[in-house]
Amino acid sequence: MSVLRPCPPCDCPGYGPSHFLLRIGALVALAFGLVSPSELCAQPVTLGRALDLAAAQHPLLRAGQAMLDGASSAIETARAYPNPEAGVIAGRQRASGGNPAVNGAALYEVVQPLELGGLRSTRIALAERGRDASAHLLDEVRLEVLSQVRRTFFQVLRRQEESRLAQENVTLVEDLRNRIRVRVEVGEIGRLELVRAEAEVASARTLATSVQLQEVTAVAQFRAAVGGVLPPDLDLQGALDPDAALPPVDALRSEARASHPALRRAAAEVGRAAARTAYETAQRRPQPSIWSEVDQSGPTYRIGVRLPVPLWNQRQGPIAEARAGERQAAAAAEAREIEILSALDGAYERYAVAGQQVTLFEQGLLREAEEALRTAEVAYKLGERGILEVLDAQRLLRTVRLNYLSARFDRQAALVDLDELRGLTLPRTTP
Repeated sequence: MSVLRPCPPCDCPGYGPSHFLLRIGALVALAFGLVSPSELCAQPVTLGRALDLAAAQHPLLRAGQAMLDGASSAIETARAYPNPEAGVIAGRQRASGGNPAVNGAALYEVVQPLELGGLRSTRIALAERGRDASAHLLDEVRLEVLSQVRRTFFQVLRRQEESRLAQENVTLVEDLRNRIRVRVEVGEIGRLELVRAEAEVASARTLATSVQLQEVTAVAQFRAAVGGVLPPDLDLQGALDPDAALPPVDALRSEARASHPALRRAAAEVGRAAARTAYETAQRRPQPSIWSEVDQSGPTYRIGVRLPVPLWNQRQGPIAEARAGERQAAAAAEAREIEILSALDGAYERYAVAGQQVTLFEQGLLREAEEALRTAEVAYKLGERGILEVLDAQRLLRTVRLNYLSARFDRQAALVDLDELRGLTLPRTTP
């Protein structure tokens, strides 16, 4: 089907209309069974597509939606009126004074409970506050799921880049080893140089294998984060988000207070606790029931009112429990706000430090390490330096490149954390 073919780059850069329709069409095709998950996943996986798949099929989001549906149904339950109660009593009756028994007489009774005062309204308000809390919880789960997709997506890209650098390093030291072998065979240098080169090759291959294992782990974590079917041979295509000019941290803190679903849910939990206190308090008022009776033996008709007397149980315990829950919810909301804002401050600092590190590497460290390796190789060819200097220069270049890569992805990870703590669920740009 045409909706499954990735559109040309010139047709849909970023979130263009063609790209948006492509993703919507693919998800609709999957939902209606027009294509299998393997066919849908045949195209390369970009960050935008991974986010769409997670949003459409992640089990945690389905569970959260079911929870929200249940909370909405609880409102219907709270709005329902109490059902009447009906009863009948039949049997033989014998009057006093020797009168004959009367057969077939029956006593019919109907009782209708009433809800007076604020009992019904507070019960409905409690259910509505529960629905609000469930809706914010679903938003919080969605934020965590999509942020984890972004986090693991970039982690896979990082491990892939590390694997590429490790393979380049293996190729580099193997080439150096081969050149040394030729010089040893012609008698220009001693065999000790070759032994040192062989040891460096073994170390480079071990490092490459370790990085490959880390890449496999990162891919598995990405599959779990998406929570759906992905092709066995995963082809991730993407790039890091561009360097962002962040507003002051105080502005981010204000944005987090206003937008983060966890803080909204905490506020909703405070409201639900207050609504529970009001509901428990409303139940202290006795709720009457209208009672009616028909006795066929007369026939006799009676009607009256039943009213429970709160003599022994005045609901002091449930009311005190609800008030304690209200204080607990308020304290939990305050603690959650402190936790999120502290994490935001830390992510902001990490982003700034990682950005400074990236600048240092780009402005000189990378170039200096490359120049040091070229100088060492030239000196070795001229016989002015030994193989150890060349190997040291190669290790230095490898370390600088890996540190530069780590700094770039640390900055990206900090940006993902900032977006999550601000309540943003989607990246600014998607490849």
